[in-house]
Amino acid sequence: MPAEGPRAAWLNSRWLTIVGIGEDGVAGLGDEAKRLIAEAEFVFGGTRHLALVVSLAKGEARAWPTPFDAEMRDVLALSGRRVCVLASGDPFFHGVGATLARKVKPQEMQVIPAASALSLAAARLGWALQDIETISLHGRSLDLIRPLLHPGSRILALTSDGDAPAAIARLLTELDFGASQLTALEALGGPNERFRSARADAFVLEKINPLNVLAVEVDSTSEARILPLTSGLGDHLFEHDGQITKREVRAITLSALAPRRGELLWDIGAGSGSIGIEWMLAHPSMRAIAIEADPTRAARIRRNGSACGVPGLAVVESSAPQALAGLETPDAIFIGGGGSDTGVLETALGALRAGGRLVANAVTLEMEALLLARHASLGGDLTRIALSRASPVGSMQAWRPAMPVTQWSWVKP
Repeated sequence: MPAEGPRAAWLNSRWLTIVGIGEDGVAGLGDEAKRLIAEAEFVFGGTRHLALVVSLAKGEARAWPTPFDAEMRDVLALSGRRVCVLASGDPFFHGVGATLARKVKPQEMQVIPAASALSLAAARLGWALQDIETISLHGRSLDLIRPLLHPGSRILALTSDGDAPAAIARLLTELDFGASQLTALEALGGPNERFRSARADAFVLEKINPLNVLAVEVDSTSEARILPLTSGLGDHLFEHDGQITKREVRAITLSALAPRRGELLWDIGAGSGSIGIEWMLAHPSMRAIAIEADPTRAARIRRNGSACGVPGLAVVESSAPQALAGLETPDAIFIGGGGSDTGVLETALGALRAGGRLVANAVTLEMEALLLARHASLGGDLTRIALSRASPVGSMQAWRPAMPVTQWSWVKP
């Protein structure tokens, strides 16, 4: 058949096969997947995966090394040979397929996915995947679930082991989400599949299978620590010593920084870390480096990052501009408030990539003078932010002005 020639050539150029496999093992595989496993000279996978296909695989079985080699050196060393890699469920959903795709060209791979654990969980629960939150906590900090905790939300979380559901239940209870209903879906797709449910604040489930997905139906009290979706989180959500970009100014600052997917921010003189934290909350792909010389504040930034669900916030405990040397080139830079060191501003301007954004806030006259001078020479936008808050004056209320902020924002040509 004419169509078979090009297809055969296309398939023959693919030395690497990645096969998704479920808990039902060989029984859940199609004929093509079975053939490719049987014909492979080498079959890679976890010990559990290799045991599932022992009746089928004829090539040399190679279990993943411990610790796991994210560089995939053993697989890549066999380039050009017939190699099969076994993965759990969908290899491209937090799986080994995504790791290999960073090393191997698509035209060299043939991928046969199976249903992911989250797809199976949604099917068992009758939840529409597009209407829920999904997250992988496998080998990652449980704090990452914090931004998803909104009353009425539904969450499916991949976990690391049988202890994780109880740990998540404790975290939810601490944050006043104890009324949330948790369902542990264990060994999905296999003969030992099981579902069990409990409230977070009454979670007594034991001997949970290490292969589990945790479903969360979020419920809360009025005291729950909810992280709103907008910029400008309440100041009370951050631990601070007064050195914090206040809520309204922070919202305006984040707007000027204009976060875009996958970008890196330098937050220079980070104080409480609030700017970098909200930058990262904009999207899971966002990254930030907080530069803070004071060790007490640096420790506080780390705590705030975890408490706000962005434990990946990097903290450099050193003084700028020296601390900026050797850091990854930023897409955006924020310089806050009271400084007047021309070296910091000049170093930041030089480090920023072309097309990157710089936003600097001034509350002192000295810092304002620096920003006015840079605006005169480089252009950009100047904004004066003046806020007043009502507060008691005797038995009545009056406006008390906050310190005005001069903000300079600039895009590097």
